[in-house]
Amino acid sequence: MKLGFTTLALLMDEHNYIIDTAKKHGFEIIEILAEDPFYTKDNLEFKDCGLDIRMHAATVDINIASINKGIREESVRQMIFCGEYAEKIGAKTITVHPGIIGRNEPRLRKWALEMAVESVGKIMDNTNVEISVENMPVRQKFLGNKVEEIEMIQNETGCSLTIDTGHGNTCGNLEEMLELKNISYCHLNDNDGEKDQHITLGEGTLDLKLLKKIDTAIIELNNFDNVLKSKKVIENL
Repeated sequence: MKLGFTTLALLMDEHNYIIDTAKKHGFEIIEILAEDPFYTKDNLEFKDCGLDIRMHAATVDINIASINKGIREESVRQMIFCGEYAEKIGAKTITVHPGIIGRNEPRLRKWALEMAVESVGKIMDNTNVEISVENMPVRQKFLGNKVEEIEMIQNETGCSLTIDTGHGNTCGNLEEMLELKNISYCHLNDNDGEKDQHITLGEGTLDLKLLKKIDTAIIELNNFDNVLKSKKVIENL
């Protein structure tokens, strides 16, 4: 498995330190957490650093499926801005969340999914980087936590997918998610099967055997010691 980790695990550390740490521990990929102000810097250390660079687009206060046109358009604009930065540093992929709804009514959910498809299409039309939509955890407000919703977005736009093992574990559909086409990479984390906890692999209910289906992955945890513990779990499989 080609393996990396998210900069969330070393949040606020200097880029060169993150790069050196990745190489020191034998990682091949870094996923940049693109929450402002953590990545909008003039320096471009990640460019030509010898690692496979991916980006996780901002999610805080972002909703590309919003039925409020102004919020939706600003969210799309920020995704495109992320794409411009990704091009500068040679990042291969940007992972995007499909959006949320304020009220889980069938009509509103259908409408929001249509808005998500429209937004993903606009992002793809205005970037030269692979756009990968992520599956979401079980809570009703999230779009894309059902296989058919993720498939719909992909079929309508041609986007790639980022499959989060923890999210799939809360929904009970991880194995189905891993069978979908054009998966760019996966997020690896564990939980109790009910809440999106992002805990160390092996400390929750995730079926670790499913990790053998994954070729390229980011360990998505907020503590680097736990990243290394999860790396060891993967090596022992």
